[in-house]
Amino acid sequence: MIGSHTYLSPQAVAQLGSIEVKARLIVEGFMSGMHKSPYHGFSVEFAEHRQYHPGDDLRYLDWKILGKTNRLYIKQFEEETNLRCTVIIDTSASMGYASKGNISKFDYAACLGAAFVYLMMKQHDAAGLALYNDSIVQYLPAKKKISYLGEMLRILGSAIPSNITGTAKALHELVEQLPKRGMIIIISDFFDEMSSIVQALKHFRHDGHEVLAIQVLDPREKDFSFGLDANFRDIETGEEMITQPYHIKKAYAEGFSRFMSQLKHECRARGVEYLQVDTNQPYEIALREYLYKRSHT
Repeated sequence: MIGSHTYLSPQAVAQLGSIEVKARLIVEGFMSGMHKSPYHGFSVEFAEHRQYHPGDDLRYLDWKILGKTNRLYIKQFEEETNLRCTVIIDTSASMGYASKGNISKFDYAACLGAAFVYLMMKQHDAAGLALYNDSIVQYLPAKKKISYLGEMLRILGSAIPSNITGTAKALHELVEQLPKRGMIIIISDFFDEMSSIVQALKHFRHDGHEVLAIQVLDPREKDFSFGLDANFRDIETGEEMITQPYHIKKAYAEGFSRFMSQLKHECRARGVEYLQVDTNQPYEIALREYLYKRSHT
């Protein structure tokens, strides 16, 4: 169950029965008043010509061929959608972390991903979903059918983080399965070896995809405020260390700052949009920031 840190009241949150309802409320809560979706504007891709049949839409008649051959041909397109979007969510071990008073990074990512999927379907664009740990766990190719929405949301609602991780390996595996260029939204903490992550992002960009990298972090991962004594356990290996956080806080802060700065720099250098969100922030803030930025660029 989502905590009261969301923009919904605790009373309203307590009555939410499914991730689909959450997604709908997140999207409709801030889309009201927007007259034009910032996602529209992508052109469809031409596939081939075929002979004209009575009743075909004359808008797609190829007048150049008519002038040259005196025959009627219609232009056919591979997709009748403005956008093909795949939402990719990290289900690795580190995404299961949640500090006191906050939901886990995975739960946050799932609700945010559901909102993106719902937004795509709402505006009649094609949406797909992929979940990964060190490989692809689930992959539903982007489709436009509204009946597809329920299947994707059910998968999100039942998924749980695993005890393995491998962001770069999984992303390389997925990019080979994507049939054509489109919009890619990766939601992860990106806790992996930096050079391998960069190579994976480059792979998406090389194949012509537009990429948005959303980094989800818990507030304690940023400020390292764990009190006087703390027991630190590696989520993936189970190794434990008991220490006083202030002894290592400075070194951690410096290392974490370098990691964040490098990730932002590498995304910018590769033409990847970067957005960082905290699990104590409302979900709709991430969407609003990105959609506002996209509509003004």
